[in-house]
Amino acid sequence: MGWLDRLEAFILEKMSRTKIPGLSISIVKDGETIYSRGFGFRNIDRALPATEATVYGIGSITKSFTALSILKLRERGLLDLDDPIDKYVPIELKAKGESIKIWNLLTHSSGIPALAYAEAYIRGLVGDDQATWLPISGYDDMFSFLRDASGWAVDRPGRSYYYLNEGYVLLGYIIERVSGESYEDFVRKNILEPLGMRRSYFRKEDVERDPDVATPYVVDRSGKIVESRYPFGITSDGGLLSNALDMARYVSMLINRGVFNGVEVVSRESIAEAEREWIQYPYSMVDPDSRDFYGLGLRITPDFFGRKLVSHGGSVLVYTAYMGYIPEEKVGVNVLLNTTGYPPWMIGLYALSLMLDRDPEKELKPLIYDRTLDRVCGTYSTYKNTMTAKVERKGSILILKTGGRLAGYEVPIIPVRVERDYVEAYTLNFGSRVGARFRLLEDGGVELIYERYRFLKRDRASSP
Repeated sequence: MGWLDRLEAFILEKMSRTKIPGLSISIVKDGETIYSRGFGFRNIDRALPATEATVYGIGSITKSFTALSILKLRERGLLDLDDPIDKYVPIELKAKGESIKIWNLLTHSSGIPALAYAEAYIRGLVGDDQATWLPISGYDDMFSFLRDASGWAVDRPGRSYYYLNEGYVLLGYIIERVSGESYEDFVRKNILEPLGMRRSYFRKEDVERDPDVATPYVVDRSGKIVESRYPFGITSDGGLLSNALDMARYVSMLINRGVFNGVEVVSRESIAEAEREWIQYPYSMVDPDSRDFYGLGLRITPDFFGRKLVSHGGSVLVYTAYMGYIPEEKVGVNVLLNTTGYPPWMIGLYALSLMLDRDPEKELKPLIYDRTLDRVCGTYSTYKNTMTAKVERKGSILILKTGGRLAGYEVPIIPVRVERDYVEAYTLNFGSRVGARFRLLEDGGVELIYERYRFLKRDRASSP
């Protein structure tokens, strides 16, 4: 089976298991799009297929466009990354009494943790019954929302990473103040048009005129796929809609150090600065024993099979996306979905692994974690079936359920080391750790040692 066959089989498997309606992907190498395809449906009710050109929201990948816009303004001498933001923003916003600079917003190092405006706005708009309705329709509303945010700071600027959507909204305002035009127009004129990204949009009216747009969906708690709506109104922190072919042009430009088809969109120096390790990320995308970094609108993974991986993900709940590229190898990938479903970054890493001639099923640690946790789920029993238990998965943890309606209980099991044939984990008993370990057996069975019990899994499956 060739690498594309393996990739397509993986995509269809995950779409089926996690109820993804539609997905589009593009892969670039040496400045050329070498593969692009749509999977599933852009609209289920009308049976419209997703295509390589279907438009989706790309969420926070938009932040890289915002960062490049700031860097272009700096290239023109119109601002400096060390400028305090109160030079441009009409509210006083500090962290632990210190001024927040433009580069602090770009790197999420302002010292202010996430204020969750976007989460509240998006969930309120799509009708989540647990959401807080937060009607922020423009910069003035955002300024009102942020007036007390200085008191929410947990660190001085430049010391630690706290993802802050609100900071990128302020960057959009700074772009407007300095350039004299709207954020959307600036991005369109300086990035989208030079790249020929003709079907990448911010405005609702532009999206509604396009004939190939993915219908946004959510999967509710019962597992039902429900048609939803896109949260128009989000802009510089996550409001761009695009497609796999347009995004292939964007990634090719980043790989080619700011140049696409002979046109310099941004300088080589600015690309290098955007990809620099500015602030340490709290964890790694690919290895639990290492750390990633955040640059200027880009996430940096220093060691992805010995190469630097540059990436960003995006989610607006009804659309999710991933963009990743390896500058040294000049390869990149874009993955776009019209729901949450399976994380698109996992599909992206799977594709990049195959392009590096690595086996993701055996070598990609997040996938090994994913596969192994799936394998250990099922029904278990002790010696001669004296007691039964069920292991279920909930995200990145496991739930152990024993007993019935009258004498049953359930406990969370937290994995701490996951390999292809072994899981070391624990649960808690009034603060004390109680060990649990799974061993995947050669015959397809699974053994669970928990507290004083030995369980064997009843249903057996072969290794992936």
